[in-house]
Amino acid sequence: MAHDGRVAEAGYLALPRRVEVTVVGVLLAVSLVAWVGTIEDAHSMRGMAMGLGQLGTRVQGGMGVTLFLAMWVTMMTAMMLPAVAPTVLAHLAIARRRGDGFAPTLAFVGGYLLVWSAIGVVPLAAFTALSRWNVDAAPPQLLASLAGAILVVAGAYQFTPWKRRCLEHCQSPFAFVAHHNFGGGMRSALRAGIVHGAFCLGCCWALTLVLLVVGLMNLAWMAALFVLIYIEKTWRHGFALARIAGLALIALGVAIATRPELLPLVSS
Repeated sequence: MAHDGRVAEAGYLALPRRVEVTVVGVLLAVSLVAWVGTIEDAHSMRGMAMGLGQLGTRVQGGMGVTLFLAMWVTMMTAMMLPAVAPTVLAHLAIARRRGDGFAPTLAFVGGYLLVWSAIGVVPLAAFTALSRWNVDAAPPQLLASLAGAILVVAGAYQFTPWKRRCLEHCQSPFAFVAHHNFGGGMRSALRAGIVHGAFCLGCCWALTLVLLVVGLMNLAWMAALFVLIYIEKTWRHGFALARIAGLALIALGVAIATRPELLPLVSS
């Protein structure tokens, strides 16, 4: 019965096909532009160590705060925006039903991206620490153990109730908007976007943590995580996939911790 109710609600709030296509097209276009920028950034930083697995094989160097955060925001826009499309459509459908138009939904997207922009200070701190790491003074096993531990933590998080709860919010667009639109209007839409961004962060932070091991600008791993995050959020068996990915990350973490020579290979 609950499923029937959700189907009926989705039908009642369905957007005209041309509106859906336009909105999804805009989101994909913005993501594509961000991917182009991210690829360019990755090529320009090809020789820079940006992950634990790249220390000792690439040049260590710093980066200005503004430049790093701009890179991070571009990367998160590329990776996260397509997966939020169903929730954006749900928000727009409810906003149009209220007669609010497109503006509140733009505020919703802005709030969502604001969360992922603000969290950029964490990878910035990690990158700064990497740039100052004395590779010669640290035993190779220490680096491998740290990288392995990070991967095990990232994998273990995939099995937690927090992961499931956040993923459920991401997988239920109409339910989320119905319970978190806070009355309508621009300010409420911005707040709803921030809340949804927080749930998305709760769902995906551990997966993005993997980039600290393999390199923040490792295009192959970024593409793999992008696909994984998208399928997790849009497929009804997304949590099962999350657990499979979790097992893979735990196994990889244990392998790297016991065989340090694997670390540069997964980060190349």
